[in-house]
Amino acid sequence: MKKKVSFLFLCLMSFALGYSINNIAVSDTAPKIAIVDLQKILTNSTQVKQLKADQEKKINEMQSTIQKAQQEIANEKDPKKVSELEEKYRNQINLQKVALDEEYNKKLSQIDTEIRTTVTEKAKSLNYNLVLPKNVVFYGGEDITDVIAKDIK
Repeated sequence: MKKKVSFLFLCLMSFALGYSINNIAVSDTAPKIAIVDLQKILTNSTQVKQLKADQEKKINEMQSTIQKAQQEIANEKDPKKVSELEEKYRNQINLQKVALDEEYNKKLSQIDTEIRTTVTEKAKSLNYNLVLPKNVVFYGGEDITDVIAKDIK
């Protein structure tokens, strides 16, 4: 039994040693690493600015609907009609909110996909092996944020 365990251990060590030697022989060049400040890209993006402006406009529309509902409910004297109006406007506002959230998330996802695609294409064209967000890197890497920002709307 001890011979089998020893043989297994020896085989595993031989495999690990051979694998390590192979990695050392293959890795002649250091990887080329870039960093990107995604916050800066998002802040300067015209698409993100437009998305925020559209979002604010739709929120204002929803607030006007709420104010209209409050005014109409306050003017109504019949308790039955008040509850009907409350239910009507609650449903209307909930539908507006769901539609607003879905549209916002869809557009944000499209912007994110476009940014990722642009970063990937630019990194490949500049021969980078790895691109990391700037906020997770303490030291090193070449900052290509400005190069990426030029290609993003």
